[in-house]
Amino acid sequence: MRDDVATDVAADCRADRRRRRVTLAGHRGDAAVARRGLGDPDAGVQAAALGALARLGALTAGDVASALAGGPPVVRRRAVDAAVEVRGKGSRSTLVRAVTGALDDTDPLVVVGAAWFLGERRHRPAVPVLAATATGHGDVRCREAAVAALGAIGDPAGLAAVLLALGDKATVRRRATVALAGFDDPRVEAALRAATVDRDWQVRQAAAELLDDGGCG
Repeated sequence: MRDDVATDVAADCRADRRRRRVTLAGHRGDAAVARRGLGDPDAGVQAAALGALARLGALTAGDVASALAGGPPVVRRRAVDAAVEVRGKGSRSTLVRAVTGALDDTDPLVVVGAAWFLGERRHRPAVPVLAATATGHGDVRCREAAVAALGAIGDPAGLAAVLLALGDKATVRRRATVALAGFDDPRVEAALRAATVDRDWQVRQAAAELLDDGGCG
């Protein structure tokens, strides 16, 4: 084994031990050890630290914003996933601004996580950006997540994007059909009736169930 390979293996082992230590801190109530992991040079340790702090209820809006602003992809993904656990100072301002900004992230999984968070928080100011993501993002997973978020929020300003998504790929059309239940608008019933003859059976089934349940608003 060459010296440089041996050095890399040793460094990986040390990082793995630090990651385990930080992860355990989240289960043992040691917020100080978990927080030190945010400054670790290894991205895996940083991501574990975010998760540990979230488990402890010690993750802050600033922690998430910092991770989203400068972290590598694995850290940014963990940041949007953990953001939903943040409460208290900055959770309705700094946090939602940072996560809304993450809809423009270059990593699709960060965008998906951001959309899910915004839907969970019912954050209406994010509707225009979610609508743009739902109709214009190049990754189908991102469009699907944004459509779901728009349905969860149910703001009338998001309906046009959801209706447009009914002409997208099957996975997006399924999400859009279900999302229609979140809106109270005369166009919803017509859209659901049109969806009952969609070429995808899951779209047809969802539309029929919503019409039967009176879910058309």
